[in-house]
Amino acid sequence: MADEKDTKDEPAARKGAAKTPGREMDVDMIRTRIAQVLWFLCALFALVLAVGALTYALKANTDNGLVEFVRDAANALDLGIFSMDNGIKQFEGDSAETKNALFNWGLGAVFWLIVGRLADKFIRP
Repeated sequence: MADEKDTKDEPAARKGAAKTPGREMDVDMIRTRIAQVLWFLCALFALVLAVGALTYALKANTDNGLVEFVRDAANALDLGIFSMDNGIKQFEGDSAETKNALFNWGLGAVFWLIVGRLADKFIRP
């Protein structure tokens, strides 16, 4: 009869082990790390868009590999919505390319910061 009682308590002991404070802290730490990584990536995306817009504003040398890389990366991160060619707002006339870059990629940078902040708030415990 003592054996029956031991086997009945064993599954209950396992259930209790799944809810230990140590395990909850592990899940909280994982969620915190995921939130931090997402926030970092979104902030990095915003930085790339901002620097890309700055390369147009400063008329950076387009033959430079770094300038070309930043502009290509910013073009990929604009999601098509904040594109310089077909973005939210299109400027014409003098310095249209610079204005398009500053306005559309600037909005794209703000968008990535908002997405990162919201993701951080929802994922973090």
